[in-house]
Amino acid sequence: STPGNWTSWPPHEHSKLLEEAYLFIDMPAPSFGIQFVYTNPNDPELVQVVREGDCVLMPQGYHPNVAAPGGQINFLWTMAAAREGEDRLYGVVNVQPEYAAGGSGLEAVSDKK
Repeated sequence: STPGNWTSWPPHEHSKLLEEAYLFIDMPAPSFGIQFVYTNPNDPELVQVVREGDCVLMPQGYHPNVAAPGGQINFLWTMAAAREGEDRLYGVVNVQPEYAAGGSGLEAVSDKK
């Protein structure tokens, strides 16, 4: 990310079909970020400082994160399907309704299928 900016934006979730994990990399000290995971934005399940080497598992919920000013947030992500044959689909996202007008950013991928 660009220093101080959001990633995993707009806030999105993968329904009950997919779990996701972020492994934070290439964030040398003093860089850090904040990871949010929530199904209800007024009562988040997780608000966590993340640094290089941390891993966050997101079994459900919206999951945006933000880099601290002056630092980047970088991560490798992986997704796991609950039912491999039926649920193993790329681009299955539900954007948080308050931010849905801007799209998910995956429309170009969907249009190519």
